[in-house]
Amino acid sequence: MLMTSTDSRVTRRSLLTYLALAYAGMWVAMAPLLLGGFRRGDARQGTGALEEVCIAVAMAAPALAAFVAVRFVERRPSVRAALALNWPKPWPRTVRACGLALAVPAGLTVAALALGTLTGDYPFGSVRLDGWGLAALGGMLMSLPLFFGEELGWQGFLFPRLVRATGGAAGLVRAYVLTGAAFALWHLPTLLMGGQYPGRAWYVAVPAMVVSCVLVLPVFTWLRLRSGSVVPAVIGHAFCSTVSVSMVKEFADADSPLDPLRMGLTGWPGWVVTGAFVAFLAASGRLRPAYYAERLAR
Repeated sequence: MLMTSTDSRVTRRSLLTYLALAYAGMWVAMAPLLLGGFRRGDARQGTGALEEVCIAVAMAAPALAAFVAVRFVERRPSVRAALALNWPKPWPRTVRACGLALAVPAGLTVAALALGTLTGDYPFGSVRLDGWGLAALGGMLMSLPLFFGEELGWQGFLFPRLVRATGGAAGLVRAYVLTGAAFALWHLPTLLMGGQYPGRAWYVAVPAMVVSCVLVLPVFTWLRLRSGSVVPAVIGHAFCSTVSVSMVKEFADADSPLDPLRMGLTGWPGWVVTGAFVAFLAASGRLRPAYYAERLAR
C-alpha cells in the first residue's frame, strides 16, 4: 500500500516521538547507576535491588513510548490492535507459536554453546539440570511483563512502521537493520557500564551489541509475523535474555572465566548459528510480512 504525503508525515512524527521517548526513558532509568559509578566487571556478577528497579523502569520505556506515539500522534482508535497485542488465534496456533518461541532460542543457544565448545572458546563443564531448568523457566515467566515493555516498542511499533515507511525488498532489509540497530543502541547506557559485555571497553561492546541485535531481531520478527501477535516475540526475547544467559553460566566449568563475546548468543558462536538460521528464514521468504498474510486470514 502506497503512503500519502500526509501518512508519511504522521509516520515520521510518530517514529521520532517513539525513538525520543524510548531513548530518553532508558537514560533516565539508568541515571542512578551511571551517576553512582556502577560497573559490571564479571559475567557471573548478579544484580542488586537498585539495578533491578532501574532495569524494570528502562524496559517499560519502549512500551510507554509506543503508546504515546500511537494514541497522540497517530490517533489510532485501538492501541492494542496497532501494536499487535493479542493472542494468536485459534488456540492451537497459540500453543504452537508459544512453543516455537521457546524451542527456537533454546536450539540456537545449544548450537552456539556446542560450537564454542568445539572451538575451545566455551569452557563446557557438564549439563546439570537438577531443578535448574524449571527454576530458569519460572524466572523467565515472572519476567515476561518486563519484556512486553520492550517488544511492544520494537516489534509492535517500530518494525511495522519502518516497513511501511521504506517499502520494497530493499526497504524491508533496511527496516530489519534499522530496527536491530535502534534496539542495540537503546542499550548504550548499560553497555557503558559493562552490562551485556562485562570487562569489555564500550568501543568493543557497542559494535558487538549491534551485531547481536541485528542478527537476533529477525528471529523475534519472524515469531511475530507468523503468529500475527507480539506475544511469541516477547517469549522469545525473554528466553534469550534469561534462560539462554543462564544456560551459558550453568553448563560452564565453574572455575573458568566467562566472556560473552566468545560464547552464547551474544558472542561469535551465537552470531554464526543465528546468522545461519536468519539466512534460512530469508531464503525461504519467511521474513516477508506478505508471506503470512494469507495464512493468518484462514
